[in-house]
Amino acid sequence: MKKITFKVNGIPNEFIVDENLALIDLLRKGLHLTGTKQSCDRKGQCGACTVIVNGKTVRSCLTKVGELEGADVITIEGLGTPDNPHLIQEAFVLAGTIQCGFCIPGMIMAAKGLLDVNKNPSVEDIKKALRRNLCRCTGYGKIIEAIQLAGRFLRGETTPDQVRPAASAGQIGVSHPRPWSMMKACGVVKYTDDLVIPGVLEIAAVRSPHFNARVKSIDYAEAEKMPGVVGVITAADIKGTNSIAVAVPDEFIFCADHATVLGSPIAAVVATTRDEARAAAAAVRVEYEVLPRVATAAEALAEGAPNVNPDPDFSNIVYESELIKGDAEKAFSSSAHIIEEKFSTQLVHQACLEPETAVAYVDGEGDDAQLVVIGRSIHVHMHAAILSVAVGWDNVRYIEAFAGGQFGIKTDVTTEGIAAAAALHFKRPVRYTATLAESLVMTTKRHPYSMDVRLGADADGKLTAYGMDFIVEKGAHASIGFVIMDRSMDMLSGAYNLPNVKAEGKLVYTNDAWGGSARGAGPPQVNFALESAVDMMAVKLNMDPLEFRMKNSLHPGETTGTGQVVDEWAFLGCLEHIKPFYDKACKEAKDNKNETVRRGVGLAGASFGIGSANDSSNMAVELDPDDGLTVYGSVADPGEGNDAMLSQIAAHCTGIPLGKIRLSTRDSELVPDAGVSASSRQTFMSGGALVKACEELKAAMKEAGAKTHADLVAAGKPTRYMGKKILEDVQGVDKETGQGKTWGSFVHGAQLAEVEVDTKTGEVKILKMTTVVDPGTIFNPQAVIGQVEGGADMGAGYALREHFVLGKSKDWITYKFPTFATYFPKETVLLETPRSNAPLGGTGIGEFTLVATHPAIANAVYNAIGVRICDLPITPEKVLSALGKK
Repeated sequence: MKKITFKVNGIPNEFIVDENLALIDLLRKGLHLTGTKQSCDRKGQCGACTVIVNGKTVRSCLTKVGELEGADVITIEGLGTPDNPHLIQEAFVLAGTIQCGFCIPGMIMAAKGLLDVNKNPSVEDIKKALRRNLCRCTGYGKIIEAIQLAGRFLRGETTPDQVRPAASAGQIGVSHPRPWSMMKACGVVKYTDDLVIPGVLEIAAVRSPHFNARVKSIDYAEAEKMPGVVGVITAADIKGTNSIAVAVPDEFIFCADHATVLGSPIAAVVATTRDEARAAAAAVRVEYEVLPRVATAAEALAEGAPNVNPDPDFSNIVYESELIKGDAEKAFSSSAHIIEEKFSTQLVHQACLEPETAVAYVDGEGDDAQLVVIGRSIHVHMHAAILSVAVGWDNVRYIEAFAGGQFGIKTDVTTEGIAAAAALHFKRPVRYTATLAESLVMTTKRHPYSMDVRLGADADGKLTAYGMDFIVEKGAHASIGFVIMDRSMDMLSGAYNLPNVKAEGKLVYTNDAWGGSARGAGPPQVNFALESAVDMMAVKLNMDPLEFRMKNSLHPGETTGTGQVVDEWAFLGCLEHIKPFYDKACKEAKDNKNETVRRGVGLAGASFGIGSANDSSNMAVELDPDDGLTVYGSVADPGEGNDAMLSQIAAHCTGIPLGKIRLSTRDSELVPDAGVSASSRQTFMSGGALVKACEELKAAMKEAGAKTHADLVAAGKPTRYMGKKILEDVQGVDKETGQGKTWGSFVHGAQLAEVEVDTKTGEVKILKMTTVVDPGTIFNPQAVIGQVEGGADMGAGYALREHFVLGKSKDWITYKFPTFATYFPKETVLLETPRSNAPLGGTGIGEFTLVATHPAIANAVYNAIGVRICDLPITPEKVLSALGKK
């Protein structure tokens, strides 16, 4: 131990600590300055823990307290508060930079370190200064814009008030700052690991090191004797079903006899500190009988293959689906041109920056005792129900914490299951915060697809038929694989008029990381095959790829692959608006004379369905005593902008100022069920329910002649009103044919990728991505652009770098997380064709760009080098191999 004296946020402090204590631990645990975040297991990879020491930025996870005698430390809390923010914090909010917010405190502190010495930094200056800071949400462009805006503020060229939208600007179609952005910029919102809970116990899990094994015995006698250990919990201690599966009972809080994948949870140690729990977990001895691994779908489908799931009722084929429109075989036989190709996509991780974490405790005693679980759920009601059955406790309340990214990953229960079981077993509040390496193992991924494709066209260049046989590697657990298969089928035809379609799909178990909901969830894989095949057909017919797409776009009155007659189809307008960008890019690529570094241009489109069969949402509004309005509904917002959507719709519909709109969305006990915050559905569904709730309130006030809360109460009227939206006219498909009405609405768009390919190294560099998108009425342009840019960045990683390998992808470097070094410029053109059945004409946007980005990049690579790479990611090795074969 050593006495160390230094300032933290201007306040002198004297500490007696282990001199090897990491600064991040002193800040977070000792001083409760939780704005400083941790993602990367203290490897200095993420920059979320950045603070300023003696005027220079440092990563507090790598900084030892013993080195800080006399130092001056500034954290995000010392920069400004929501009531008195620093100009840099103002800039990050006003530039629309903040989505999930987990990386933002570190970004802002790194930005301050730069702006303190250079108030007019170039883009390259910014990229260099923030090269160690990671972000998954933004694609980095908005961060660069925010730092440039902050520089203008600091140079006195403008002020926040001059940039901020005027109060008279209206509520819809205006980029008002998102309600929670300033709190995130100041580091005061609480993510689950930030919660200060006196006496909370910490959990560490024991996980299988094998891809397939039988659990023969668990010996935790030594672990129980270790310092701080309160106890150990296993499957034998679970009172409920132990199943945390969403659909198929094949995933458990703890494995009792069989561990079907590396990382399967076997037991958990509960101790007074996290370090003690992890040390004791390492001392638990599990005896395994290692079984053969079924590593691929081909192995799983081979004759005599062992079942991945030990339950004899489960075969290796989890689910099969078929789509039949017209007579594809007959159409192929008469087609003038046919393309046949095999395409494949890889296993990837959603890569949320915040590791999985959950808190659980029992509130009350006896029959009234309630199990409270806090985590980053995107459907608190569903998860409360799953946990209730799993742990055998009827009264479960789920509270959504702020989330450091999501991208579909929190459709499933993760750390909450173990936390809930431990809280009940030990009757103490507990927290389970996974390491990054553990978080990478324990969460769902994006499924790998293998697709055999045929595409037919007539002599005039009109598409005649489309066929696809595809196999989806499910991994060890089903999760919502059924839904993802169905979505793949329902959007198989993309944006095009395909009069004849035949597709068959199989979802197959393997002993590997399991797939679940991931941004786009199914359509990104099948659209890669479709858009690649469309490009190949254009080349075969010697037609321009843009003209070929325009020729074959669906039109109102025509039918999708599932036979749904569409009454609007804004895709053609998106192609028309992208044409000048495309023509310019093609000319610049043609003018490139460098034979080694070749330029290419690629297009891809997407028409993404929103609002599935019989979907429903419930929302409520309440007029408050001060005549403000509280909006109630379980609309999770891990960063996509639902806070802005709800508040701006409510303000527009009621005329109540934005500053008096309050949101209550995070507590299953307080809010009605608005459904899952996935599938880009919340604007269309919950926005629609909110409009109805506002209409109910206004009707009651009109009937009572009331203008205020007091008037409404005096008239004997309720102050709270419900709204419900249900898609009764969307019935879904016939399971035999895959035909039927599948979506309530669509978002349409086209993307243009401009790339350079170095033929000596195989490296692909994205020069620019241009997106034209039509999501209907746009409520907050900044929020929409933020989703487009972040999705494009994620799609670029999918196209070129990212590939999750279970057991080898252990941190952000081995996973090839996007960085400022991989940043590329983006331009977004927003079109608005109001949808007749949507709230105020708006739909949704969150998943669209991940459906079109990677095929656009793949098509651009082909355009550059004349060789098509059909299996993602397009790595330098694959490029060089393809060039060699050419």
